[in-house]
Amino acid sequence: MESDQVILSIKKSARELFRRYGYNKTSVNELAKQARIAKATFYKHFASKELILHAVLMDYIRENVEDILNKNIREKDLSTFLANTILRVSRVTYTVCNEFVGWEFIRESANAQEYLKTLSDDLEFLLLSSFIQNATIALTVPEERLTFLIKSSKNIVFSFAFTAVTDADVRKNFISFQKEILPYLVQATLLET
Repeated sequence: MESDQVILSIKKSARELFRRYGYNKTSVNELAKQARIAKATFYKHFASKELILHAVLMDYIRENVEDILNKNIREKDLSTFLANTILRVSRVTYTVCNEFVGWEFIRESANAQEYLKTLSDDLEFLLLSSFIQNATIALTVPEERLTFLIKSSKNIVFSFAFTAVTDADVRKNFISFQKEILPYLVQATLLET
């Protein structure tokens, strides 16, 4: 198998196994077996299980962010576009953590929390660069204000994801974020200087 095919096979296997069993309960041996490669081949392409998790999550988030931006481009105004985009990306991020990693592991592991910091920073960079590439946004909203909106939203969403006990709590927090917090963050982002 060529190197690109091996990487795709590992990512596909990781995506499937992490979703089925969670990150913590999936071993490198299982990933290699599912990808039909030797364990040494796995390590040739990914130095750790954490790195394959990161690659899978960023691919998934990147695909979804592109899709969200393309679908939301027809929103009636910039304020609605920004609010809906931030909300949808927040949901994707929560879903990724829930489906691929597992909240129990995230809340209990210091390594997972350090990893989430890295994921959070990469997500912030991805969103900011995606917004800046959008001509309407780039011409209308200064980069420092977009950074404010993305950082604030991301920090709020991650904080209530860590503190929610049940899925009902999460839904309640998302509704509160959508109705009570996000409109003010978007308004502050779009204020005239």
